[in-house]
Amino acid sequence: MPEALIVIPGQPKAKGRPRFARGRVFTPSSTLQYERLIAAAAREVISEPIEVNVQVDIIAVYGIPKSWPKAQQAAAARGDIMPTRPDIDNVIKIILDGMNEAAYLDDQQVHMISAEKRYGDLARVEIRLNW
Repeated sequence: MPEALIVIPGQPKAKGRPRFARGRVFTPSSTLQYERLIAAAAREVISEPIEVNVQVDIIAVYGIPKSWPKAQQAAAARGDIMPTRPDIDNVIKIILDGMNEAAYLDDQQVHMISAEKRYGDLARVEIRLNW
């Protein structure tokens, strides 16, 4: 079974809610920028979009806040404290949408998904695709 690992550096982001202005609906620019970053990272790893069903495993690693006391930082590094925000479903949504037409043709091809949030020294998103 083929596999690919895509790494998005930096703090993981969540899909922004649609905004309404002047009777129109639009996606926030920060969401569009992050989706473009995801697509670019996917294209570096996958030359042509996958055309079959895909399994997606996502690990969103958030940087441990430097402002936290040392004991709290150590607890986060051990996994005793987990990130609560943003909601995991919004993290999944921005990643799947960002990989449309880059890693695969459409996110309807995703037949299985796993996702987790954790703290770590280096903020990033790791996306493993199996097809």
